[in-house]
Amino acid sequence: MHWEPSEADEAEEVAFRRLYGEWQALDPAGLADFMAGYAHEWWVVGGWAIDAFTGQERPHDDIDAVIWRRDLPAFRAMVGDRHHLWSAGAGALRPVTDDFPEPHEGSGQVWLRDHARAPWFLDCLLSEDRDGLWVSRRDPDHVAPLADVTWVADDGIRYMRPELVLQHKARLDRTKDAADLAVAWPLLGAREQDWLREAVRRERADHPWLALMG
Repeated sequence: MHWEPSEADEAEEVAFRRLYGEWQALDPAGLADFMAGYAHEWWVVGGWAIDAFTGQERPHDDIDAVIWRRDLPAFRAMVGDRHHLWSAGAGALRPVTDDFPEPHEGSGQVWLRDHARAPWFLDCLLSEDRDGLWVSRRDPDHVAPLADVTWVADDGIRYMRPELVLQHKARLDRTKDAADLAVAWPLLGAREQDWLREAVRRERADHPWLALMG
């Protein structure tokens, strides 16, 4: 299933950029170069993770990297004064600086750009952990070692497992999310299909994805 942005998708993107500013996001190779000096764990979620799994690439507006929230000071040290970090979420943006070293309340990510007139280039999600284990944003009872919920592709980049990416996308259920399901579903193993089907059913008993899953 090939996905191209619809008029509604493009209108939403225009409205988003008009409110928050322009984006010129990195691709996975560019992200790997950027993170080369970062000595802590990081991984990729979202549409790029589905592309890595399926081997098919669709258009992307951004890239979603993830670091541990506990490692934000180390990430700031790696970035240094080369770029500006802003905590994003809960309808607000606030710079991450020595005066405001912690993300604002309700923020689950940081955005990066060079300066006020430059485009944003990276959305970095902040993942909580429980005693060093990964905790799902969708199900706080789902706790696991990072190695069990990610995989490393031939490009050397660690990606979230596709069934977990799709679980997150099910709540959003945008056109591109359904397209990601359609291309990834046939490639999932039976165990992963069963897990995702049940996760989507818990999300919504009449979820339209259930019909696509058979």
